[in-house]
Amino acid sequence: MLRDANDYRLPEALRGTILETIAHTKVLEFIAARKKLPAESMESVLDRAPVVRPLKDALARRTPAIIAEIKRTSPSAGPIRSDFDPVKIAREYQDAGAAAISVVTEVHHFGGGLEILPLLRWNTKTPLLRKDFIVDPYQVLEARHVGADAVLLIAALLDTITLKNLRLCAERYGMEALVEVHDEAELRRALDSGATLVGVNNRDLRTFEVRLDVSLSLAVIIPKGVTAVAESGIRNADDIRRLSDAGYRGFLVGEHLMRAASPGKALAELVR
Repeated sequence: MLRDANDYRLPEALRGTILETIAHTKVLEFIAARKKLPAESMESVLDRAPVVRPLKDALARRTPAIIAEIKRTSPSAGPIRSDFDPVKIAREYQDAGAAAISVVTEVHHFGGGLEILPLLRWNTKTPLLRKDFIVDPYQVLEARHVGADAVLLIAALLDTITLKNLRLCAERYGMEALVEVHDEAELRRALDSGATLVGVNNRDLRTFEVRLDVSLSLAVIIPKGVTAVAESGIRNADDIRRLSDAGYRGFLVGEHLMRAASPGKALAELVR
């Protein structure tokens, strides 16, 4: 557990990028939150928390299995949606056949917030993935406390030991961890950490360049026992067919849906 902001060391390759600013802000944020609401207080009420809805099982039940994302803005795209009503959007996603819903909870650069998760927990039945910049066990516990069923762990932000510890932490609270990678080295570290649910992000977090070929090239080295999810840059049914043929079980789609006049209708078109 990080005691203060100086305890976290961002990997050298990400220094000088927007991720350095985001990660530093995130560490300060959860350290302040931990002072107001200690981990012990959250753990003491987990026996009353809602039952976790398994993400991997939800992906296995749907074809195509789309994790539909809710986010207001992003550093690369700027404002994405002005009429931002997460409950309405989540209900549209559920009705359109989403296997799960990804909720971006980072506040300062993505316009999210932890308060969205409990709202959706009581208004939808699909598994909820907390998508954020998680570097400490407190954030995993925090996710469980507010109603998330799974958390995203970004391999680029974490060394292998921390990645494994955070994954095990999620499992200890009954959740699953979707471990996100972008290249072969990160994929190897994710597998070494014991991850069996892996997301391949087609977006390079250093440059924000998006290439669908990232998922296609890494597909051949993902073991058969691993549930693979393709993330970012998915815009139409042809993209999903290509990725499905390559071996992907799930597809995380965000900006394409959030920019649509009706996110639910846009999702329904992809599902069809």
